[in-house]
Amino acid sequence: MAETSAALLFRLNDPSDSVAWQRLVDLYSPLISSWLSRHGLSATDAEDLSQEVLAIVIREGPRFRHNGRVGAFRTWLRTIALNCLRQYWRSRRVRPESAGLPDIALLLDQLEDPSSDLNRRWDREHDEFVLHRLLELLKPEFEATTWQAFRRQVIDGAPARAVAAELSMTVNAVLIAKSRVLSRLRHNAEGLVD
Repeated sequence: MAETSAALLFRLNDPSDSVAWQRLVDLYSPLISSWLSRHGLSATDAEDLSQEVLAIVIREGPRFRHNGRVGAFRTWLRTIALNCLRQYWRSRRVRPESAGLPDIALLLDQLEDPSSDLNRRWDREHDEFVLHRLLELLKPEFEATTWQAFRRQVIDGAPARAVAAELSMTVNAVLIAKSRVLSRLRHNAEGLVD
């Protein structure tokens, strides 16, 4: 990902930019499928509905405008996913409750309520997933030692001095490696993770 995610969102204004759209699909498809499968859908139905959500995002994406508020994109995405999930359950002849699932209407209401625990969980899971996925996409852009220095400090919590000794680097080089990766991550997460 050679650009910031804010730039990626801007590029979505151009429906013919297939590279930007593919990046968005690659980034979000697993998250949406996983989330839907936890709300009463089979893996196959979750995958189908995930594709429907992404088709709507692609169709409506050029009209999306990030308003600068925290969580604008993930809230927009969640709204689309909720509406698709709501429509899915309306189109079924079997009520989810009769299949041993929780009251879907109550679940959907909780997800729409910004102060609900379920809504906050969606936001947290979204941000964690996107950050992990962005890290996966960024990893090939860095030398192995740069990545190891970053990972040991940020993910493993090792002190810079210990990482420097492990990797035969100076403490300054270890801190610079951490800074470089974090800087790229912040740019790539801008607009998607708030």
